[in-house]
Amino acid sequence: MTKYAFVIDQRKCIGCHACTVACKAEHDVPIGVYRTWVKYIERGEFPNSRRYFLVNRCNHCDDAPCVKICPTKALYKRKDGIVDFDNSRCIGCKSCMQACPYDALYIDPNSHTAAKCNYCAHRTEVGMEPACVVVCPEHAIIAGDMHNPQTEIAQLIAREPVRVRKPEQGTKPNVYYIGADEAAINPEVATQELPHMTMWSTML
Repeated sequence: MTKYAFVIDQRKCIGCHACTVACKAEHDVPIGVYRTWVKYIERGEFPNSRRYFLVNRCNHCDDAPCVKICPTKALYKRKDGIVDFDNSRCIGCKSCMQACPYDALYIDPNSHTAAKCNYCAHRTEVGMEPACVVVCPEHAIIAGDMHNPQTEIAQLIAREPVRVRKPEQGTKPNVYYIGADEAAINPEVATQELPHMTMWSTML
């Protein structure tokens, strides 16, 4: 059975925000909110410093807390693994926002309903890739059926060491990271543990 997932290759990401812009254009995302976004993390001291980038979005969890908590079933898990939403059913209660450990949901200021990355389901259903995948200049975002051994994403997951964000939450996320250390994969915790680090994203 098809199961869609993302791989984010942190070794290739240059922090250009092309994915963020493409997502906003594809889904007409209002100013001030995002379905996918990039965090900057500075580690070390000048001149021996390094910048990390973390591409964030809905993790399309197998055990999605947003789906469980939604009182109107506006959020639902599709058979292909995508966590999608029906904003016509949403009452804007924000329960999903509170339940999500990845801060992936927001309330659309125009519709007053919840929204998030939906894997560009309208594109996927007609054989196209998500908009963020298409525009990434470094091919740092890979999407596809992780259950099909012929796909690039399945081969990457099998070949490369991958990590997920906040595995301790038990959500079974389906966004996998390659080349991400603790500073990038979990910047909030790493910032507390590593004194020579600044989260520039919190200052923008």
